[in-house]
Amino acid sequence: MNPLASYIEHTCLLPTLTGADIEKLTEEALAYQFAGVCVPPFWIRKAKRDLNGAPIAAVTVIGFPLGYQRTETKLHEIKLALQDGADELDLVINVSAIKHNAFEWIKPEILRCAELIHAQEKILKVILETAYLTDEEITRTCKVCADAGADYVKTSTGFAPTGATVAHVRLMRASVPDTVGIKASGGIRTLEQARAMIEAGADRIGTSAGVSLMESWHKV
Repeated sequence: MNPLASYIEHTCLLPTLTGADIEKLTEEALAYQFAGVCVPPFWIRKAKRDLNGAPIAAVTVIGFPLGYQRTETKLHEIKLALQDGADELDLVINVSAIKHNAFEWIKPEILRCAELIHAQEKILKVILETAYLTDEEITRTCKVCADAGADYVKTSTGFAPTGATVAHVRLMRASVPDTVGIKASGGIRTLEQARAMIEAGADRIGTSAGVSLMESWHKV
């Protein structure tokens, strides 16, 4: 496997995507042997089927893109996504709760989601939406996520004003133990950006530009 491909989650979360887009996404993931494909919950069953047993994670999103649904709603989404074959679930944290300093509410939500996901031996990533957070909030939230059982913390949904930054990835890496991964996503479209995120500590790169990244890699 190409070393860059092992970082990439080939992503399409556009509101207008179709079944043909999912087929293209999975075909490209199979061709390049990406780490995963990330699609909306509506399409996770098809994506899993189209991957046809390949060692590529079927990834979907929960509480997307704003994260301020009730915990019970997120848990129901998780149950359905697991039934549909999701291997990894990217949960949007409640940014509003962070801003309200309601960490006594945030941690139990992540704990409940982690328990449900880990019972099926699947992976939980928690999306912080770093564009809306201060460095202090990012650090504290990362620590809470790690304590509550998150397998990864993730920068962004791609729907906020800005996506991943090298500074935020470094801060997140410094805020969690080595056993917790970092997923950088949002606005990563060039090989230089991807390399910078990896050097800063990212273990996964969520991007819709996976193919162009690989093409750039092969030109180097």
